[in-house]
Amino acid sequence: MQFGLFMMPLHPPERSFVDSYDRDLAQIVLADRLGYHEIWIGEHLTERWENAPAPELLIAQALVKTERIILATGVTLLALHNPVEVAHRVAMLDHLARGRFYWGIGGGAIPTDLQLFGLETQTPAQVRERSAEALDVILKLWESNGGFTYRGKFFDVTAPEMDPVRERGFYMKPFQKPHPPIGVAATSIGSAAIRLAGEKGWMPMSSSLLAPAHLKDHWPLVEAGAKSAGRVADRRQWRIGRDVFVADSSKLAHERARAVLGRNYVRHQFPNRRGTSQMAACKIDPTLPDEALDVDYMMEHLWIVGDPGECADQIRRLYETVGGFGTLLAITQDSDDPAWDHRSLQLLIEEVGPRVADLG
Repeated sequence: MQFGLFMMPLHPPERSFVDSYDRDLAQIVLADRLGYHEIWIGEHLTERWENAPAPELLIAQALVKTERIILATGVTLLALHNPVEVAHRVAMLDHLARGRFYWGIGGGAIPTDLQLFGLETQTPAQVRERSAEALDVILKLWESNGGFTYRGKFFDVTAPEMDPVRERGFYMKPFQKPHPPIGVAATSIGSAAIRLAGEKGWMPMSSSLLAPAHLKDHWPLVEAGAKSAGRVADRRQWRIGRDVFVADSSKLAHERARAVLGRNYVRHQFPNRRGTSQMAACKIDPTLPDEALDVDYMMEHLWIVGDPGECADQIRRLYETVGGFGTLLAITQDSDDPAWDHRSLQLLIEEVGPRVADLG
């Protein structure tokens, strides 16, 4: 089993932007030194708690401070952007990374992000359709040598051929061929996105919001998608996100998790999930009222919290419940004392990792 990180990122609004990004970079540098395999960095434009409106900028700075860890967008919100701009930005970033880059994509966005881009009147189905078309444009641009024309429902693109005399025309393609490895984020029960990952042979990534009972249902969707394209799905490609907090003792881990994960949950996550499909995905029993999903519930059923032995046992139970997966993506945290987060990252890979090394 490999270990990676998913950096939404989560920062309380009273944290300054400068302090937030310094903390993010410090965690990325530490993760690189400790031997984490990868880190995915989120994108939100109107989510104050998750203040990374341009993850590519954070990745570009992290690239010069790290040596081995793979950096990734987690995810590019395809519906919000012009696909020609995304194609160039991602390709350039892949060259800067010399291939130490994954491209995470998503087909949705929070309502206020859509409003910012004038897309608030579009239905969820239309947003997904717009995202799919944007992705189609990007991939076809990268396949082309210029002289490319696309006429779609949402985007019209003409990529000029390269003029050999003026040396002008479409030229920017990714460093990795035909493109960076693609990861697809899935947050819902019965996700169409994760089925697409199986169909295309891309990396499926299941959200930390999903209770294990729903999480295990994602893999059959990946297999169905793979089968429809004549592929065989590989569980080693499956990434699963979890909120994780490890400390030297069980008592300390639970105290810190309640203070840090609990703050995020009570102030940010629960108010925004109440009454949504995201809240339903957290429920081990669909009849539970939303109010039953308090910090104690999350600690018991979704989060991984404890000393190294307890966390290893919880990861093993999760692995057995879902039938196996390849990479655990721990959600990065923002404690008032950064040493708490750094110690948790260290214990996870150095003390928990060896206890589950037989899995994978």
